[in-house]
Amino acid sequence: MKNKKTKYYLKNNLIGLIVGGIIFGSLGVYAAITFPSNEVSFDPSNSTLTSTNVKDAIDELYKKCTDPQTSDQIIEDAGLEKDPYECRYFFTGATPNNYITFNDEPAGWRIISVECDGTIKIMRNNNIGRYKWDNSNIKNWANPTTLNTYLNSTYYNGLNSTAQSQIVAKDWSIGAVTRDNKDLADQVNDENAIKWNGKIALITVSEYIRSNSNKSSCGTFYLLSGNFGNCENSSWMADYNNSLFMLTIESNSPYSMVYYIGLSGIYTHNASEEMNIIPALYLSQDIKITGGTGTQTDPYTIE
Repeated sequence: MKNKKTKYYLKNNLIGLIVGGIIFGSLGVYAAITFPSNEVSFDPSNSTLTSTNVKDAIDELYKKCTDPQTSDQIIEDAGLEKDPYECRYFFTGATPNNYITFNDEPAGWRIISVECDGTIKIMRNNNIGRYKWDNSNIKNWANPTTLNTYLNSTYYNGLNSTAQSQIVAKDWSIGAVTRDNKDLADQVNDENAIKWNGKIALITVSEYIRSNSNKSSCGTFYLLSGNFGNCENSSWMADYNNSLFMLTIESNSPYSMVYYIGLSGIYTHNASEEMNIIPALYLSQDIKITGGTGTQTDPYTIE
């Protein structure tokens, strides 16, 4: 009869005590600690760790403490606050220091958010031209759409090899959004209702809303649509080069049109008509900052 596995829910403070002792104790003591292989399991749901047993969880956290991730450094240096709807940290306001060099394009991209899994979501600082979201039969981004195919083949293949190695495939939220939603939490849930896994896509409507620091006047689709003149002054995305008339990843319900960011709000657009495209993607949690402070003249550099 096999031994029954015991599951421990190690909270961050408990693991912190363990690892704190490891870090400030001798490495020799750490090396001497032994665990029955995979017999004592760890549930990572209450932490940002990915390991599923105690030994690996301690190893993982020890590495995090001695070799901080780039994402952690950006969160701390930029003073980012956690998003109330998802485990993400957004850059907000009119002029945040979120410029980054990617694909040998100095300050050519900007950081949208830092994710709790260590990945970093970025979007290009200029559009790549005008393209159709889809030719016909719009459903959602996972159809696949004409633009989806272009971005994840032709455009991706045109990036340099270093840039390609820094991109990670992720689950993107592509659920249809109801126009003029008055509840951002409800809208985020609608977006998260459908997922697509891939490397390059577009921003969501809620990401545009969440980039705005004036939450009382611009914190929902409904508020932003009726108050866009003021809202564009408190969002860095509204100041984008050629960002106006920028397509998003989402269609409206019931899948007849797609959303775009226009001169005075968020509107629907015929998917088969061309529109400015600004790609977005996720950088791997394994990248490292090699320099920069995030300003336009001193952007983050990575390897």
